[in-house]
Amino acid sequence: MSKPLSQVDLIREAFHYQSRFEGSTMVFKVDFPVTEDPLFPYLMKDLALLAQTGFHVVIVPGAKEWIDAVLREYDIVSSYSGNARITTEAAIPFVEMAAFHVATRFMTGLAAAHTDAVIGNFVRAQGLGITGGVDMAHTGAVKKIRIDSIKRILEQGMIPILPCIGWSSSGKPYNVPSDEIALAASAALGAVKLFIVSLGNKLNAESYAIPETVQREESGRIGRLSIQEAGAILEKNWKAPGADRGLEEISLALRACRQGVDRVHIINASEEGAVLRELFSNLGSGTMVYADEYESIRALKNADIQDILRLMEPLMQSGVLIRRSADDIQEKQADYVVFGIDAQIHACGALHEWGDNQGEIAAIATDPLYADKGLGRRIVRYLIDRAGKLRLRRVFVLTTHTQDWFESLGFKESTVESLPEKRRKTYDRSRMSKIFALDL
Repeated sequence: MSKPLSQVDLIREAFHYQSRFEGSTMVFKVDFPVTEDPLFPYLMKDLALLAQTGFHVVIVPGAKEWIDAVLREYDIVSSYSGNARITTEAAIPFVEMAAFHVATRFMTGLAAAHTDAVIGNFVRAQGLGITGGVDMAHTGAVKKIRIDSIKRILEQGMIPILPCIGWSSSGKPYNVPSDEIALAASAALGAVKLFIVSLGNKLNAESYAIPETVQREESGRIGRLSIQEAGAILEKNWKAPGADRGLEEISLALRACRQGVDRVHIINASEEGAVLRELFSNLGSGTMVYADEYESIRALKNADIQDILRLMEPLMQSGVLIRRSADDIQEKQADYVVFGIDAQIHACGALHEWGDNQGEIAAIATDPLYADKGLGRRIVRYLIDRAGKLRLRRVFVLTTHTQDWFESLGFKESTVESLPEKRRKTYDRSRMSKIFALDL
């Protein structure tokens, strides 16, 4: 009987994670060697399946090795400054050709899995100029990700592919590292996950000096790292840039977490189904680096009330939030949490219990200066976790302006009749707030 039970548990886990992340954006940075592996078509099938079942999939293909090969074939000298390629005037046409060739491999693989994809000029870039006395020529950095264009494609159920080329406002092409594009796209799109997919790289306790606090599996695989643990591994093992791809992946994961991505997964593509097992199973298959989103979230103190009123005031004036006084907040002080950085309050939120095993997430407000840090999302996920610990079966929100944002967090539209009786009695029909709920 154990085998059927195990299969049922796996199915339950899959449905749990599918429900939790459906409609959310995930960025996949895939190194070039993966495209030459026999399992590459299966990876494309898996990414197509995610897109077909309601996930927003964005692909950033790496092309370094193929660019190197193309430049060698055409006798174009390619040199580096540190870890950055110096892309000369002579090289850039061939770099463009190679980058789009690699992107087309992904489009072809997705087409075979009956999923449409779009290769586009989604990256606005600027040149690095003279760096350390070296003219980087057509090597650039991300200036802006064209998120509106990407979102329109995602809304149509297609997969955007971002090659390692960006363009200036005047149309000048630049070679931009795919790691940097993946990082910028994840932050700009509010991705809940960044997958770093490579071939053969697997974080193992036998390969690196690992802090004692890091948990290891019997196989030696490290399944989880907090950002503090990831930072400690880099300190203990760091080598020159380009010397160890595994450490570079940890560094990229750490930077992504610090820019608001909740979870980064480092995956070995030579294992079939590794992405699906990492996404839909508690056991996973790779290494997850996670931002401790609770490290700066704490209970509201009396001294914080004026600070959160300051955060909420613009939203109350615009009608996004209902008006609350200091007395209102103090009356339900235990329901509130705040996000603090260096003793300054930058976000807040509340979870109100209304009976019937339901809770309302309310009063979400963030400092506009920190709008791109994902603080509101972290507060909501913290409150969802709190609701689960309270054994609530459902959380809901009332909103007049932010329904798309809550949908991106997995909430589904519901009805006034679904609210607990006490909350129905206080529902203000003049505001015409929409109800969105999440089953726990």
